[in-house]
Amino acid sequence: MAQFSVNANRFDPYKNFKFRVKWDGQYVAGLSKMSGGLKRTTKVVTHREGGDPSTSRKSPGPTDYDAITLERGVTHDTTFEAWADLVHNFQGDALMSLKNFRKDILVDVFNEQGTKVLSYKVYRCWVSEYLALPDLDANANAVMIQHIKIENEGWERDTSVTEPQET
Repeated sequence: MAQFSVNANRFDPYKNFKFRVKWDGQYVAGLSKMSGGLKRTTKVVTHREGGDPSTSRKSPGPTDYDAITLERGVTHDTTFEAWADLVHNFQGDALMSLKNFRKDILVDVFNEQGTKVLSYKVYRCWVSEYLALPDLDANANAVMIQHIKIENEGWERDTSVTEPQET
């Protein structure tokens, strides 16, 4: 039985290795990993009624959104650093940009043919952690990876991106 409505012959779910992240109208170059995913957790509020002390009732409480971490190899591109500096500038708090430190970002996922299949809008993001330069090791054989941790206040799927017809 087919799993997809438009592509009746497709049985495989989408892969996690074709994605791009966009802010300020441009895709961020060289991203190798997005961790933390798009996860939300709604706390449970438990209460009991006085006339029924043996049964607890549950209702939804506040919802929290997990931070997202983006990783990429170290290059001369200053995109991560520029955004992190809007939140905290080493020259002092007076240089923090209260107007621009929050950004909405887009997370786009593509199929094996490179066609966009999913898109999520992530709202009011800001950088809470920035790793400019990782541990250095003269005995290692690895690429230097920098990362930013992005806090957010919610996300939603862009429903205008629909399942593409595959050939």
